[in-house]
Amino acid sequence: MLYHLLEHYQFAEHFHFYAYRYVMFRAIMATLTSLCIALLVGPRIIRWLMRKKIGDRPEFHHAALNELTKDKANTPTMGGLIIILATVATTLLWAKLNNPFVQKAIFLVFWFAVLGGIDDWLKLTSGTQKRTRDGLHWWEKLLFQIAGAVLIACFLYRDFSGLEDGKAFWLPFYKHGLPLSKWPFVFIAIFYLTATSNAVNLADGMDGLASGCVVMVSMVLTILCYVASESMTGGVTVTWASYLLLPHIPQAGELSIFYGAVLGAVLGFLWFNCYPAQTFMGDVGSLPLGAAMGYGALVTRNEILLLILGGVFVMELMSVVLQIGYFKYTGGKRLFRCAPLHHHFHLAGWQESQVVVRFWLLGAACAALALATLKLR
Repeated sequence: MLYHLLEHYQFAEHFHFYAYRYVMFRAIMATLTSLCIALLVGPRIIRWLMRKKIGDRPEFHHAALNELTKDKANTPTMGGLIIILATVATTLLWAKLNNPFVQKAIFLVFWFAVLGGIDDWLKLTSGTQKRTRDGLHWWEKLLFQIAGAVLIACFLYRDFSGLEDGKAFWLPFYKHGLPLSKWPFVFIAIFYLTATSNAVNLADGMDGLASGCVVMVSMVLTILCYVASESMTGGVTVTWASYLLLPHIPQAGELSIFYGAVLGAVLGFLWFNCYPAQTFMGDVGSLPLGAAMGYGALVTRNEILLLILGGVFVMELMSVVLQIGYFKYTGGKRLFRCAPLHHHFHLAGWQESQVVVRFWLLGAACAALALATLKLR
């Protein structure tokens, strides 16, 4: 909105200030703006959640884990509203709103935030015979996740029409894309959006764990979106993608503003979510953040690279899959003390803050490795 307003009044020509036309400048400003919004609205939203008595009640199928988390009872959840508000407001302020990738990013955040909000609300207001502490049934949540993913996938494939790099599947360490037809493209998009949204949701089990790791992923996605598109330097168009042998996706750079907004919003939320947490993210925050991670990988054609970049979330998701599979295969035995993986280490004797910081370090290492692969083609 601000970009269009300044362009309408020919601000650059009248005042000789051209910085707002550069994507990276607006991405940095989006990060700072989103951070400020999150810090300002955070206390108000937390107080509102407390007045509404929207507090969490940790209930695990593990007596020792319930004992370890008993102090978290009644901590306000649905704090992800802070992230959603700051991200959307900042994106609307700094991004080009006629950009198709930005439009779908905003739609994606709303879709998954509404789904997560409904799930949170049902969990917190459960008590009827039909509904339980689990909120939405797994198939209800999955159905709406797939529905949103199908819409994004179909429109995204349409945006890539006539764009060879966009309709290819790219592998790290390999400089050529593999041709991809429509239905495999749609299937991969559905898989990634549902998997990443659930992965962040599963990782959101300790104070600051998911939000700290999302900070690192969103920072790298900001860079990936920037280098996937063209930029202006001294009046000359520079294509970083061709230099780094990456897929070139015109207009994808505008998503740097969106992921910069996510970065600032999550940093602001982490101020209230670090140990001991004043609020929890809830599904209203974790589902859209996870889906946004998958969306960034789809737009920049870095689906496989995301497995490296989001290594912590992959470990969390796979620990649940392995635990369930091993439990069924062995007739009741467990591979881990408890899944997701962070609970295994907590029960092993690590303090919660130790688990969180060590997972942050793993997240930082994964982000550094993902960036290092960009030049290894």
